[in-house]
Amino acid sequence: MKLLFLACLSPKTGNCTTAERIRAHVESAGHTCVLRDASEFKSSAEVAKFVAQSPPFEGALAIHLYKAGRLLLDVPVPFGVVFGGTDINEDVKVEHKLVVMKQVLLKARFAVAFTAKMKQMACSPQQSASSKIYVQPQGVSTEATEKFSWSEFLKSSGVSGSHAEQHRVFLLVCGLRRVKDPLYLAEVFTEWHRQDPLNVLVIIGPEIDSALTEEVEAVAQRRTGVFLARGRSQRELHAAVRRCFAVVNSSVSEGMSAAILEAMHLEVPVVARDIPGNAAVVQHEVTGLLYSSPQEFVCQSQRLLSDGGLRERMVRRAKLYVEQQHSVERERETYHSLVQTLQ
Repeated sequence: MKLLFLACLSPKTGNCTTAERIRAHVESAGHTCVLRDASEFKSSAEVAKFVAQSPPFEGALAIHLYKAGRLLLDVPVPFGVVFGGTDINEDVKVEHKLVVMKQVLLKARFAVAFTAKMKQMACSPQQSASSKIYVQPQGVSTEATEKFSWSEFLKSSGVSGSHAEQHRVFLLVCGLRRVKDPLYLAEVFTEWHRQDPLNVLVIIGPEIDSALTEEVEAVAQRRTGVFLARGRSQRELHAAVRRCFAVVNSSVSEGMSAAILEAMHLEVPVVARDIPGNAAVVQHEVTGLLYSSPQEFVCQSQRLLSDGGLRERMVRRAKLYVEQQHSVERERETYHSLVQTLQ
């Protein structure tokens, strides 16, 4: 089959990584899968015209019910959708978006939710859709480059000094957009850094919202203990994660954070904001730590500093959890099966 795959493809983001991985799954079954950024199309009519080109597409896929799924409403071929996270967590609160997403879900041949909770939330406004929604957690694999200098990374991020490598780096991995709330911990981290200068927060990720990026840059320049690193390739990012003290998540909303899962796979502790998407993969005190306020973040992070046994147990259990529940092979089998339903 020749398939069109629409997704939000901002470089070096979790969405982009997920889309590339799913495309690889589809193509490994012998299909042709053309991945395009949803932002390239202004309407579903444009996509319908694109699908009709010679040779025509025979099916379609989309990640995110609203941003990409709505563009498939007029296509004359069967399609499937993958929930993105903000569609189910945030966009359902906007009436006109909810109406469109219901139409997408009604017309889709299948839908994929990363968690059972996400499926439950998607079904609540449309119970009839339950039978077509499949739960498939994101598959996780990591590959850290060996050609990586931790000292160069710290220096380029602004973490300097003769003892820079002694710093305990809390790495906040996220695309710079509002839903990731990258400045949520900035103030409290500065206070904590003043008490213990070895603790630093490094925010790393690609620029998506230019206005927010300017805000983050200004805060990083103004506040001690808070730094902004430029986006890196996936392999470089994994190398940085492997060297940091802990990976941090401060998002307002998550579907399923690839950064959290990759940190677990790399055997690095996770300290994540207690929201449904994070709580679905981080079991508090078992596979990571959850917090509900900036002050609680500091309290939980201090436990990592003082309790080596807790850190060791969580890292070991988190690695095992990812290997058992986020198998790339199982994910591949699921998409092979689902794509067959489009034929």
